[in-house]
Amino acid sequence: MYGWSGSILRVDLNQNKVIQEKLDAEVARNYLGGRGLGIYFLSRELDPACDPLSPENMLVLTTGPLTGTKAPTAARAMVTTKSPLTNALTCSNTGGYFPAELKKSGIDLIIFQGRAREPMYLWIENGRAELRPATHVWGKTTHETDAVLRAETHANARIACIGPAGENQVLFAAIMNEKDRAAGRAGVGAVMGSKNLKAIVVKGDNEVLLKDEAGFKAANKKYRKKFKDSLEGGKSGLNLYGTAATITGTQATGCLPTRNCQQGTFENWEAIGGQTLSRDFLLHPKACYSCPIGCGRVTKVEDPEFKGQGEGPEYETIYSMGSMCGIGNLAALTKANYLCNELGMDTISMGATLACAMEMAERGYLPETDVGRPLKFGDAHALVELTRQTAHRKGFGHQLAQGSLRLATRYNHPELAMVSKGLEFAGYDPRGEQGMGLAYATSPIGASHMRGDPAYIEILGVPMSIDPKTWDDKALLVKNWQDVFAVIDAAGLCVFFSVRNLCTPTRDILPEGIMELLNTATGTTYTIEELVKVGERIFNAERLFLVKAGFSRKDDSLPIRILKEPLPDGPAKGMVCHLEEMLTDYYTLRGWSQDGIPLPKKIKELGFL
Repeated sequence: MYGWSGSILRVDLNQNKVIQEKLDAEVARNYLGGRGLGIYFLSRELDPACDPLSPENMLVLTTGPLTGTKAPTAARAMVTTKSPLTNALTCSNTGGYFPAELKKSGIDLIIFQGRAREPMYLWIENGRAELRPATHVWGKTTHETDAVLRAETHANARIACIGPAGENQVLFAAIMNEKDRAAGRAGVGAVMGSKNLKAIVVKGDNEVLLKDEAGFKAANKKYRKKFKDSLEGGKSGLNLYGTAATITGTQATGCLPTRNCQQGTFENWEAIGGQTLSRDFLLHPKACYSCPIGCGRVTKVEDPEFKGQGEGPEYETIYSMGSMCGIGNLAALTKANYLCNELGMDTISMGATLACAMEMAERGYLPETDVGRPLKFGDAHALVELTRQTAHRKGFGHQLAQGSLRLATRYNHPELAMVSKGLEFAGYDPRGEQGMGLAYATSPIGASHMRGDPAYIEILGVPMSIDPKTWDDKALLVKNWQDVFAVIDAAGLCVFFSVRNLCTPTRDILPEGIMELLNTATGTTYTIEELVKVGERIFNAERLFLVKAGFSRKDDSLPIRILKEPLPDGPAKGMVCHLEEMLTDYYTLRGWSQDGIPLPKKIKELGFL
């Protein structure tokens, strides 16, 4: 095979056994890779009703056919499993260099099953794999684990591991690779910890085989030039300010979630924004493998109270630990971000869960004696202290480790959890960005912006602008973007370069550039229609998994605050999210029943029968 390596590793942790299998070429063409192959194997081999933290659950790590090539941003991998936070499917994306290293070792995907009797790690070198004891790194941070395992395998190995949060099965624990890159959302790290799997260590020396090397090189050159030509002054906003620059757009639109979504603007937004981060904390930008952007931030905090050095924070961290918690102290939230990376937690759920607790405390629903300290919006020291407690499940951190919905339900106020399907919001209030409300509600993993992100159009104007406050025609926009994002995730590319430079500047964002790169790399002959159909197939396969797990229209929902309480301030003042109007049209466009279930005609059309 070309593009694909054609190799699967199946790791039976019960039996301490690693088996190599071949990837079926037709399956690869129909599901592409990454997110597509993840749901393909889960759909066929996992009971959707299983306990996510039981040995029965599977953890599937997948690359795409473009991962590890020289295509722009070809640095992505996907972790797919059943989420312990939501009891739904989750698929969490990561970048850096680990995914390319895995692909260059000759592996397309790894399927982990069962539970090891003692902590183990998987060592892969150019396709040869073995399980090794990991008791000596159990309890160590992700940074410590990285150093120890590279010393005993290969100095240039790339490592994905969990920290104490994953070991303690914090329900939003992350899998961290190269210390600071995260497969972060919905508890993939908790699943890894439940399997007594500490790390995956990879060294690969091979290049990805390409079917048409000359054609691929020409396409790659064309799209890199297209990106370069789009830059202003030789640098993009993402390179200069990172994703933290997004706060300017959400504040200006009035959809910056503030104080647990009680407001849509934050008075201290500039103090935590991208320009402040670059001016006061940035050491240098950092890029993932084969990336022409360099949106990563290597930062340093000199403030003696919050001293540290590492990567980040990203916009989603700045929103969740900053405006969502009413905190305008960038040093403190950067420190909390470092802790999440070192201890292995999703910064979005950590911040949003704490914001939920802050509101409950201020309303008198959460006793100070339960927290162990006073708790209110704006408390920077509480953010840092409780982040550390959460990873170790110490004190009130044991409750925060359950996520905001379980926390709020425990205190009889589930309506204060800003979630969809139990997953905490990303950094956009759906009242000020209607399309995002529909995207949150219908995302297969819950309130994620990365399973189809209309903010590019609604907030950033990429590749075109559309009014974020209108709900007319948003059903078609969201459906199209969800399908194309599934293609991007499956191909092994990052959405930043793909959306901005490889898609036609219309609402359809047809993935013409991705098609050209895929066809020259793999020798496939996708048409645009076929490739978009691959994305639709992936999205519907995920939906069918959810249906079998008991999900339906009732779960495609948003908190009552978002649906009934108008925003009190900012450019979107007076707005609520018109979810129901959009949802009815969306189901019709999807070929689903009005209860959110794919109809037989759609199932047959996509080849599931």
